[in-house]
Amino acid sequence: MLQKSASFKAIQGPIVTIVLDGVGCTDRQVGNAVAAARKPCLDALLARYPNVQLKAHGTAVGMPSDADMGNSEVGHNAIGSGQVYTQGAALVSEAIKSGEIFQRDAWREIVANVKQHGSTLHFMGLFSDGNVHSHIDHLKALIVKAKEEGVRTVRVHALLDGRDVPETSALEYVGPFEQFLKEINGPSFDAAIASGGGRMRITMDRYQADWPMVALGWKTHVRGEGEQFASASDAVTTLRARTKASDQNLDPFVIVKNGRPVGPIVDGDSVVFYNFRGDRAIEITQAFCSGPEFTGFDRGKVPDVCYAGMLEYDGDLKLPKRFLVPPPAIKGTLGEYLAEAGISQYAISETQKYGHVTYFWNGNRSGKFDDKLELYKEIPSDMVPFEQRPWMKAAEITDELIKQIQSGKHRTLRVNYANGDMVGHTGDFQSAVIAIEALDIALARLLPVIDAARGVALITADHGNADEMFELDKKGNPVSDGHGGYKAKTSHTLNPVPCILYDNQSGGALQLKQDKKYGLSALAATTVNLLGYEAPSLWDESLLTLSAGR
Repeated sequence: MLQKSASFKAIQGPIVTIVLDGVGCTDRQVGNAVAAARKPCLDALLARYPNVQLKAHGTAVGMPSDADMGNSEVGHNAIGSGQVYTQGAALVSEAIKSGEIFQRDAWREIVANVKQHGSTLHFMGLFSDGNVHSHIDHLKALIVKAKEEGVRTVRVHALLDGRDVPETSALEYVGPFEQFLKEINGPSFDAAIASGGGRMRITMDRYQADWPMVALGWKTHVRGEGEQFASASDAVTTLRARTKASDQNLDPFVIVKNGRPVGPIVDGDSVVFYNFRGDRAIEITQAFCSGPEFTGFDRGKVPDVCYAGMLEYDGDLKLPKRFLVPPPAIKGTLGEYLAEAGISQYAISETQKYGHVTYFWNGNRSGKFDDKLELYKEIPSDMVPFEQRPWMKAAEITDELIKQIQSGKHRTLRVNYANGDMVGHTGDFQSAVIAIEALDIALARLLPVIDAARGVALITADHGNADEMFELDKKGNPVSDGHGGYKAKTSHTLNPVPCILYDNQSGGALQLKQDKKYGLSALAATTVNLLGYEAPSLWDESLLTLSAGR
């Protein structure tokens, strides 16, 4: 239970947390869409209000090392829980290293099913070392172990990245992986890539924004229907030359031998979706695991398979029922404590990030803690490429958020503006600049409404992206694209993120601690301090402090 604070007096109006997704901080100007944007509101905030930079990557958000990018999932977990939990990438790496993953019932059932039926073990997932959704080393370890345990046939369904790694790096993974398979194959073991395609073209939709993506993946992976190639390398080379698309947008492909697909998924097979991150794994998992109640698309005949996820992707839905590694049990979240204290909450974003201000914010929990105290709003995202409409739904989100602040019904509100991340992932620098300018317009509209309600705002981000739109070499210089420009970067960054205390209510009494040791997990304690409460002891330390003499 939250206890009243002896130090901090409650702000009379609402506390609004504004997450500018993908907006990081760096002194580099080249390739920095945040710096290049005309953003008078954000510039004024940084000049006039208390602000500090927060760590948003690596161990500060539960990733294995500080060489690992943060992402929206772990970022919102940290903001919403007030704690740092070991996250999916580290959990899986540790489970493989210790061998625990292979001792659990899920792996044993997957292998036993294949051996019993003399069938195929399929691995499906994001094919890179980005370590945001998956890691190719995890896939290799599972294949090696499968061979050791007597599995005879393995097929891989490779979702090409180009988003958490350089945009045209697929062959840097496909080539060595094909060599790895060549070396591991033998008279009693046959492993091969069976199908694939770009992650934003097939299979890896999220939040039910584009079921046809999943349907196309189902057709490709399960039925083995699509454009045919002799190898994945051949597919990537041919499709890239023809379409000029980045890896994440490459068309689907099917690998054939002697005129037949090498790896359709049929009755009696086992399937492992090896992504550890849940948001883009849920829909394909539902397609495999749901019964006749499934309405996402027409699956046709559904193969009877033994299916497992790398982790449990939705704890409330228990999806999937079989998973190789237990997910982190995130308890004692901000939302849970606020509900227990009778404090009302409002959460809003567009479809692309709706789950982040709800599911991930609440510690990977789908439901609400108290239906009477919580209201969630999803603004449907546009079904167009983000670089073609970089303002996304910022205006509509702001319209609704203003209305809810003015209603006076909510003591706390939180919002995610997806522009900096989703447009940043396209690699289109000018579109990313426009995305940041759209955010600035939204802030300029929103902040006077917060003032009128006698509230304050915490303005932050979950990780960087738009702040670094060009690939950098080891010296930090932009990499040439060979055509007089720079090579686009579509992944997140290792940069810190801003945290601004927008406060016109305390008369300058409230300040932020000027220490860059803090991470996103400090925001939960900061929020409850603004509400006039002490933070629970299990949370990380608050950023809030009182100015001298107060």
